[in-house]
Amino acid sequence: MAQRIILAGGGHAHLAVLADWAKRPAPGAERVLISPARHTHYSGMLPGWIAGIYHAEDFAIDLAALAERAGARLVIDAVAGLDADRRQLRLASGEAMGFDILSLAIGGEEDLSGLVEIRSQLLSVRPFARFIQQWPRVVAAAARTSGLTIAVVGGGAAGVEIAFAAKAALARHGARITLVAPPGALMPGHGDAARRVAARELARREITVRFGVSSGGPEGLKLSDGSVVDADFVIAATGSRTPAWLAHSGLATTSDGFVAIGADLQSMSHKGIFAAGDVALSAERPWPRSGVHAVKSGPVLAANLRAVVANEPVRHYQPARRTLALLATGDRRAIASWGRFACSGRWVWWAKDRIDGRFVARQRV
Repeated sequence: MAQRIILAGGGHAHLAVLADWAKRPAPGAERVLISPARHTHYSGMLPGWIAGIYHAEDFAIDLAALAERAGARLVIDAVAGLDADRRQLRLASGEAMGFDILSLAIGGEEDLSGLVEIRSQLLSVRPFARFIQQWPRVVAAAARTSGLTIAVVGGGAAGVEIAFAAKAALARHGARITLVAPPGALMPGHGDAARRVAARELARREITVRFGVSSGGPEGLKLSDGSVVDADFVIAATGSRTPAWLAHSGLATTSDGFVAIGADLQSMSHKGIFAAGDVALSAERPWPRSGVHAVKSGPVLAANLRAVVANEPVRHYQPARRTLALLATGDRRAIASWGRFACSGRWVWWAKDRIDGRFVARQRV
């Protein structure tokens, strides 16, 4: 009987798998794609959309069209549970779906555990679809209220880009933007030069940077030094955590709850179960959590799914020692970060815009 391969989630790595199947269907395999929505959004272009440079449809990818070309059945539903030993997924609709081979690219969830008391003014960057629905509410409020205050919580590359984008979108309304980063943790994982360039560009745009552990309380957004950040809205770009059900899945996980995978992107505890993107972490050679690795690991994932079906040797994903990060500053300029090297300018935005545009265009051929 044909083996059933399930791609759970519309993450960037699975786009490469669907493209591979469209070129050459996996023989002897039933293919299923599960996604909570028909469209997924390319993360690299979200800050440009916030800044008003892109339209939402510019970075939306139609999973139904990709699945059809790949000969896969698309199931619009969310994964709510996994029994790895029984090789069975539980969906939010209540349906149970068995599998022979599984790949998880469901993305992560924003860690909002410390911010729950300010939920009425809180926007989470993840999931992107919900944020895209909520952001116009902030724009409308800024148009009504001069001097609206917005705090972006998260000092990583995503938080920095969101702060730049919010400033660009709302500057004409006099909105004030504060970026709240953990102590000494502006753009962790990047070189000193990139951090200096980012700090300079933030200051140039009058974006305030505050350092401290943040939490929500009756008084608002509070920092670990006892001070309170003035914020009409709080945008959480705090980094991803795994869904709660993963802890009960039976899969081996890292100390912080991510699926522990080997260099072949396969679970360390269950052969035939793969994971990529924000839900997974290599137990052998950890690489930075970045959309770059989700995209780059996609072709290896596609090859290994095909190899497992054919009972052939699998490949290893070998991340580059350095990856190029391009961070939009909201004004058709960008910062380039590559190891110890960093710079900024319009030419960096030109390169980023074309790289991102080509990636989305490839999903529409």
